[in-house]
Amino acid sequence: MDISQFIRTVPDFPKTGIQFKDVTTLLQNGPAFKYIIDGWKDRYLDKKIDAIVGADARGFIFASALAYALELPLALVRKKGKLPHTTISESYELEYGTDTLEMHIDALNKGDRVILVDDLLATGGTMSAAVKLIEKLGAEVVEITCVVELPLLKGREKLAGHAIHTLVEYMVH
Repeated sequence: MDISQFIRTVPDFPKTGIQFKDVTTLLQNGPAFKYIIDGWKDRYLDKKIDAIVGADARGFIFASALAYALELPLALVRKKGKLPHTTISESYELEYGTDTLEMHIDALNKGDRVILVDDLLATGGTMSAAVKLIEKLGAEVVEITCVVELPLLKGREKLAGHAIHTLVEYMVH
């Protein structure tokens, strides 16, 4: 199935010149969403994965469905101040400024093998910070998986040394 047909491009969002890839239209198509989760389930079923980690916010949608399909725990990487228990944090660079991600200190166990899930890989800032959080907890990122990748923004370079799996590439900014 060509899932790119279900992803909407929104010009000039969130600012002029950006061709935003909107996965909400993909989520509105049950068979396309099921296709993605079933494919990932098949990919990871025999990889001895201990947990799925979802990145704030659209990554939660895909990660929770995958965790359910694999009957695995789900851990969340959230923006600063959104988690109620004791957290660890990691700051990262944005185009203009910085942001911080957090995880609960008990979200993962030392030695856990995890899949890190998000909707989109662009510059790699969010995923890089998430990887650092996972590693601070003593877990191992087996693979980073995203629905969409924007290769021109060089996210793979920032994540060098980590296995990355994406489903659709767009050669736009």
